[in-house]
Amino acid sequence: MSSNKLLFSAGLAGLLGVALGAFGAHALHDVLAERQTVALWQTAVLYHLVHAVALLGLAGWAPGTDSRLPTCLNAAAACWISGMVLFSGSLYGMALGAPRAFGWITPVGGLLLLAGWSLIAMHGWRARL
Repeated sequence: MSSNKLLFSAGLAGLLGVALGAFGAHALHDVLAERQTVALWQTAVLYHLVHAVALLGLAGWAPGTDSRLPTCLNAAAACWISGMVLFSGSLYGMALGAPRAFGWITPVGGLLLLAGWSLIAMHGWRARL
């Protein structure tokens, strides 16, 4: 993935994370409180924003706008993007009333987030930091 695409992904993820956080705190507050799912929404936003910032860090890795990341870092970015969609997305859905069976998606997203961090560690190990 080029640094431009990664920067776009990081910006979009950050924008959506902040917007969904504000939406949950204000427009959806009563709905989430009634469903007792405020904590689900907050967890989704937290993981969403943390990984948006992590993507931004990876975007800064490649010096040129068309530069590509090393293979492990590129795979980490893909895992984080997919993981954010599945992990946070499933929590957002359940907080708004999606069936609890929808929850099987959450651990798949969590495993993708973990895989991304593992790939970062693998890249560092290979570089012998």
